[in-house]
Amino acid sequence: MRETFALAAELGCLLAARGASVTTAESCTGGLIAGAITDVPGSSAWFERGFVTYANVAKVDMLDVPPAFIQGLGAVSEPVVAAMAQGACERAGAQYAVAVSGVAGPDGGSPDKPVGTVWFAWATPQGIVTERQQFPGDRAAVRAATVRHALARLVALIQDGH
Repeated sequence: MRETFALAAELGCLLAARGASVTTAESCTGGLIAGAITDVPGSSAWFERGFVTYANVAKVDMLDVPPAFIQGLGAVSEPVVAAMAQGACERAGAQYAVAVSGVAGPDGGSPDKPVGTVWFAWATPQGIVTERQQFPGDRAAVRAATVRHALARLVALIQDGH
């Protein structure tokens, strides 16, 4: 997989060419996606803010995630990340968003959501795309894979006309 910096730089080129911006809504990565984006010189032209919503109450307060989504399916679920992406776009005034919520470990896994489970959502002008991934490795490996996948999939979506 491509290096994280290269993915973030490619994302920036795509967004700048469209006059668009991106925002992030992060739980398990704790701001690492925003950090990767802001490692790119000039990223302030296409990235204004991100949201670190590690706790469930932050997802509700900052991104308007309905509490019933969290209570019903848990924070690591498709409806929650979709709502996080939508709320981030609305709050940031961005055309694109990536949202992640997962179980990075080493604790917190369950039979239906083992350690390494991550739900993603990407908001684009054409709608929201969601995906569940299962990453191997320790906490650092899961978080690093999450950042790379979040950026790579957003680049691909934009290239495909989303």
